[in-house]
Amino acid sequence: MNNGMHNLNLDIINWFQEIGLIILFVLIGTWIISKFINKIITKIIRKIVPGGFFVSEMEEKKRENTLINITQNFLGIFIWIVAFFVILHVVGVPIAPLLTGAGILGVAIGFGSQSLVKDVINGLFIIIENQFSIGDVIYVDPEHYGTVEGMTLRVTRLRQLDGTIHYVPNGEIRIASNKSKDYSMVDLKVKVGYNTKIDHLKDVINQVGEELMNDPKFSQHIIEQPKFLRIDDLSENAITARILGKVYPKEQYLILGELRERLKKAFEEKEIDIPYPTRIIYNADQKNDKK
Repeated sequence: MNNGMHNLNLDIINWFQEIGLIILFVLIGTWIISKFINKIITKIIRKIVPGGFFVSEMEEKKRENTLINITQNFLGIFIWIVAFFVILHVVGVPIAPLLTGAGILGVAIGFGSQSLVKDVINGLFIIIENQFSIGDVIYVDPEHYGTVEGMTLRVTRLRQLDGTIHYVPNGEIRIASNKSKDYSMVDLKVKVGYNTKIDHLKDVINQVGEELMNDPKFSQHIIEQPKFLRIDDLSENAITARILGKVYPKEQYLILGELRERLKKAFEEKEIDIPYPTRIIYNADQKNDKK
């Protein structure tokens, strides 16, 4: 019994010395190669992406980061697959059958490669056409929207404002509405009372937009100052004015919040009424008193 255990221990030690060390070197070597390739990919893409092609430096960086992320992900998977086959070969598993149609290809088809191919092809078109990049805010459908946190050829990862994260297969993306492509718009409608003079309203809105544009805290986020565009509606109890401005991608939320606050203060100072619904309620006793 002792001799058997001793021989087993020797076999394990010999296996580790002969095979285990090779596997360890393969794993370490693969990790080093993947890190080295990631750095090379980053340098190459940052050099080949044309600098003057984008509206802003931010857009250029988003495009670069997207291409870097996807290329690193694709090559990383490929490198580790190669390492996996090398390890199989080292431990004595025949890999030739796995590389034939009866092996990997047959398994891939059996597990639904058609949908995978669809995802990858659609992902390639998204990247080539630059439909959106990492950091963009997109709507895929009413239930799936948010900031693009990551992309691969197969799936796009979206993060909603409340923290919810969606993993959307690229093959399922039929329409992607990009709210931060090149630039974003400040589009605000405000309602004022019918006693408001239109020229006066226009002057106040444009003055607020100009002050916001000249404020060093916010000017760096604005491309074109918010301005009075037109009277958008005449409802039963209000005049609706539309304000439009152009800002850098994803900055519309910051500028809209500040613009609303400044308009409220300006309307109070310039005595421009903001109408709101009122309701008068009489009880039975009050009606009898009036009679």
